[in-house]
Amino acid sequence: MSTINSNIDRTKIESLVREALKAKLGNSVDQFYKPQSHNGGPNPLVVNVSARHIHVTQEDLEKLFGPGAKLTKLKDLYQDGEFASEQQVNIIGPRNRMIPNVRILGPTRNYTQVELSYTDGMYLGIKLPLKTSGDHAGTAGCSLVGPYGSVTLQQGVIRAERHVHMHPDDLAHFGVKDGDYMQLKIDGPCGVTFDNMLVREHPKVKLEVHIDTDEGNACDLGTATRMELLKK
Repeated sequence: MSTINSNIDRTKIESLVREALKAKLGNSVDQFYKPQSHNGGPNPLVVNVSARHIHVTQEDLEKLFGPGAKLTKLKDLYQDGEFASEQQVNIIGPRNRMIPNVRILGPTRNYTQVELSYTDGMYLGIKLPLKTSGDHAGTAGCSLVGPYGSVTLQQGVIRAERHVHMHPDDLAHFGVKDGDYMQLKIDGPCGVTFDNMLVREHPKVKLEVHIDTDEGNACDLGTATRMELLKK
């Protein structure tokens, strides 16, 4: 019969368990897909499955991580100047259920916003409205808990409306304008067509579609053979 070494460092075990839980609970912020077959024009069509994440104000950042706290970069995101930070917090919903280790994206903004999937909302007991970023009218709140303190949001928890970021050159290629809606057609074993893909224009962005984890799982995006943006 094998025996267990009772002299194993308990602190080391706890550290290993924490790291395993962090990996298991989904700390990734995004998954980029650049299919070889797509209908992008001057820029390649990139689809990003955006996992749950948080944007914060500097004031709320300091409430969560302490006076003078700054976001520290973990990795760059696809859009220039945006990054996943090393800072993570726990989200607590009205059922007192918690989603731990949700990453904050940088840089800081002039509003605090929590972006979740419908599945996340059901788990937390939050009815998520479909909103564009920054539109918090009629949205629910939650509690954020960091290593220094907590923040209670009265609003700002949303399910982000699926959208595509476009440079003016991309607008011309697809024949659309800011605020239009398109379709995203995914070909593959679990192919689907997503309606109501909001067009968002900015002169400094790269062509990028954002869908959430529920949508990415529904079409098994990793097996897609072709992706197309179609004008409605």
